[in-house]
Amino acid sequence: MAATQQGSRQIVALAEVSPAGAGPAAKPVAPVLPPRIGRSASIGIGAGQREDRDSYSVTALADITDRALHAATARFTAGVSPAAVAEAYLDWATHLAYAPGKRVQLMSKAIRKATRFANYVQRNVISGGNTEDCIEPLPQDHRFTDEAWRKWPFNCIYQGFLLQQQWWHNATTGLRGVSKRHEDMVEFASRQILDMVAPSNFPLTNPEILLRTIGSGGRNLAKGWQNLIEDAERAVSGKKPIGTENFAVGRDVAITPGKVVYRNRLIELIQYAPATATARPEPILIVPAWIMK
Repeated sequence: MAATQQGSRQIVALAEVSPAGAGPAAKPVAPVLPPRIGRSASIGIGAGQREDRDSYSVTALADITDRALHAATARFTAGVSPAAVAEAYLDWATHLAYAPGKRVQLMSKAIRKATRFANYVQRNVISGGNTEDCIEPLPQDHRFTDEAWRKWPFNCIYQGFLLQQQWWHNATTGLRGVSKRHEDMVEFASRQILDMVAPSNFPLTNPEILLRTIGSGGRNLAKGWQNLIEDAERAVSGKKPIGTENFAVGRDVAITPGKVVYRNRLIELIQYAPATATARPEPILIVPAWIMK
C-alpha cells in the first residue's frame, strides 16, 4: 500500500496480485471520496448571504416609514393601536359565530328587553309620564339624574338607551373561548362607543341642553362650536390643550421636594422628603394609575 500526502490526505486503491494459477489479478477499485468542501465553497455561501442582506438605507427607510405611520395614527386614536383592537374584536366575533347557544340567549334577552320597553312606553302614555322606570342607571352614572329626564319623551329615550347598553354588556362578556384580556378590551371599547352616542351627548335629545339653549338664546352652542374647532386644531397640530400654559413643573405642579432613587425603562421611583419634623419609619408606596402617566 502506498500513500501520498499533498495538502490533504488521499486514499489510494490497493492492488492485490493473485497467486499463480488463481486467475487474473483483481482490478483496482476507485475510492469513493467525500465531497470536498474547501475555501471556494465557503466563499460562495458567504457571497450569497451578502447579496440577500438588505442595505442600511432600505432598512432605515422601512423603519422610519413604519414609525411615522404609527405616530400619525396614534395622534388620531389617542395612542390606541387599531391592530390590537381589531385582534380583540376578531377573537370575540369568531367565538360568537361558533356559539349558537350564546346567540340564542342574546336573542331571547333582546326580545325580553324590547317587550319590557314597549310596556314601559305604554304605561307612560296612559299615566302621562308618572310611571316607574323599567331600568335604573348604574350608581356611578349621573348623566340622567336631572329632573328634566323624567319628562316625556326624554324618559323613554334614556330608558331605551340603558336597555341597549345592558344588552351589549351581555353580548361582549361571558363568551366561552375568548381570552380575558380580549374580553375586557371589547367590553370597554363597546361601552365607550355607546357612551359616544348616548342621548346626553346630543342637543336634540338632552333636555338640559335644550333648556340652556333657550335661556341663552343659542350662545352656548356658538361657544361650544368655537371650542370644538380650537380643540381639533390643537390636536392636529400637536399643541398642548388650552390652559396648560398656566401650569409649570416646579412652580405650580410637582413642587414637593424629592429625588429619583431608581429608574428603568418603565418607571421612576421618587423618594419625597418629609414635610414635618418627625416621620413614621414605615415608608408608604404610592402607585398612581397608569392613565396618569
